[in-house]
Amino acid sequence: MGREGFIKVAAAVPSLRVADCEYNSERIIGLMKRAAERGVRVVTFPELSITAYSCGDLVRQSLLLKSAEQSLKRIAEASGEINVVAIVGLPVAVGDKIFNCAAVVAEGKVVGIVPKQTVPHSGVKTEARWFTSGGVVGQQVLADFAEGCVNFGVGQLFEVDGAVFGVEIGEDAAVAIPPSVEMAERGAKIIFNPAATVELAGRYRQAKREIEAYSQRIVAAYVHSSAGVEESTTDMVYSGAAMIAESGRMLACGERFAMEEQLIVADVDVEALRNARQCKSTFEAEFDAEGFATRVITLAPTTVEAVDRYVSPTPFIPEDELQKVERCREVFEIQTLGLVKRLRHTGCKCAVVGISGGLDSTLALLVTVNAFDRLGLDRKGVVGITMPGFGTTDRTYNNALQMMRELGITMREIPIATACRQHFADIGLSEDDRSVTYENAQARERTQILMDVANVMGGMVIGTGDLSELALGWATYNGDHMSMYGVNGSVPKTLIREIITWYANAQGESAIATALKDVVATPVSPELLPADERGDIAQRTEDLVGPYELHDFFLFYLIHDSFSPSKILFLAILAFSKRYDRATIVHWLRTFCRRFFAQQFKRSALPDGVKVGSVSISPRGDWMMPSDAVAAAWLRECDELK
Repeated sequence: MGREGFIKVAAAVPSLRVADCEYNSERIIGLMKRAAERGVRVVTFPELSITAYSCGDLVRQSLLLKSAEQSLKRIAEASGEINVVAIVGLPVAVGDKIFNCAAVVAEGKVVGIVPKQTVPHSGVKTEARWFTSGGVVGQQVLADFAEGCVNFGVGQLFEVDGAVFGVEIGEDAAVAIPPSVEMAERGAKIIFNPAATVELAGRYRQAKREIEAYSQRIVAAYVHSSAGVEESTTDMVYSGAAMIAESGRMLACGERFAMEEQLIVADVDVEALRNARQCKSTFEAEFDAEGFATRVITLAPTTVEAVDRYVSPTPFIPEDELQKVERCREVFEIQTLGLVKRLRHTGCKCAVVGISGGLDSTLALLVTVNAFDRLGLDRKGVVGITMPGFGTTDRTYNNALQMMRELGITMREIPIATACRQHFADIGLSEDDRSVTYENAQARERTQILMDVANVMGGMVIGTGDLSELALGWATYNGDHMSMYGVNGSVPKTLIREIITWYANAQGESAIATALKDVVATPVSPELLPADERGDIAQRTEDLVGPYELHDFFLFYLIHDSFSPSKILFLAILAFSKRYDRATIVHWLRTFCRRFFAQQFKRSALPDGVKVGSVSISPRGDWMMPSDAVAAAWLRECDELK
């Protein structure tokens, strides 16, 4: 694999002339050179790209078949001087049959020829008129094809830079069990699909959805290149669609109906695909190589450093506005239904929530109110308790009161200063002390109040702590760390902001919307230290542990993709280069790794809580890690990155 587990691939759509193999091979070689200059390691061209797909009965002409063979020889020879693997299409006669094939060329030779297995014979596609399915032949060697001995047949895989790839042609991808399913099971991380898709209204959008979904199903990258606009338009049009998808995500798309040649390039994260497959039993057949042969290709190292891949700084949040709204609505409903089930099971008609005026308690309150509405319970059964202490500011206090009033729940105010001072006196802690004991005593006092009120009322305490805080251990053990059911435990801080914003926008110009928007705009703080001289928040969490947008990014790639600190840094620089310099990212990455390991004991004792996404750290199956695991290797790598 290339730098940090990436390999650069491309889908090319060349200019062509129908049945003019010499011209077409020139265009193919030209695009191969362009691909190599960009650092591409494997490029695929469309189906039958040497002859053009729309040759009709000319495919039977021995002159065209021989011309295609000679052009393949020329392309193969050119590959000896071009540092790229190319997949090109041509008709190949073997014995008395003609096959629609894709040839893999590199290092000055034809490495292998793969025949198409699914030969359409209805509608606008009548390939069966000329071609035989490659499924009827086994692997063999063509003794004198393109002036060399060439491997021919299905069941071939190829490897370059440690990345294994396979090839399926056109309609091979459309059958119930495509050949690429077995290729993926045998270890292929990338599937190349040279195709010739007839353009019809609505088909392109459907094809994009199918390719995204299929790449996710087989946990692979899928590189699709379709015949372009210069194919014959006697009866149909080809649009030159080119797409590169990776495990459900579209990395790059070409321009349809383009009159110019296209080279669509993207970096595929082979390491991420490998790590994802390690979690699935589907790919156990990789070690059973019977019936498959892998051809290893050796290219010279590339000196191209540029990465052709967009890395979102918010992996938990879709950047498309409609998808973001849908994500917020979906997560909110999952949280709600998790709590609905727990309330039904326990028979509770009362839920107690500590309301600080911050992000986490606000979302927990909204979820709890929604759950009561779904159950047809009186909102007065939701008891919101604000517990002002030494660091509470007017801003958060007033927002807490405003939200509770507007939502129509039961409001209670129980100050904690007097009780904490008594506790400090009992344990011999000076009131001037600002240590962790000073802070944690307040958090535990609040939790005791919530638990005891819940006992009095026969209710349950709804936990407010979020995924980001649990990852960093930014919670007081047996304080805000504990509850009877946690609704935010798998929701990261960055997403919580978006959910509250979505909820506020849905309320129009109401007073509750105003309060919610101010909650979102308030700096994140536990408010355990006294306010400054202006009465503003003095203790800002992100000044102490780092920006949550960075920590959520680190968390996603550590848990979701099992990446090392060096790989996470590589991606973070791509995502945050305009906001943070390398030294800042490394500093907070080290902080994240240190805290993540040191605070596992808190996660090992988490209360029940609903899972909402692919990243969760519940000890009941999502994240099983010893509390005494050592972070030394991770911290050493962070130090080396400086």
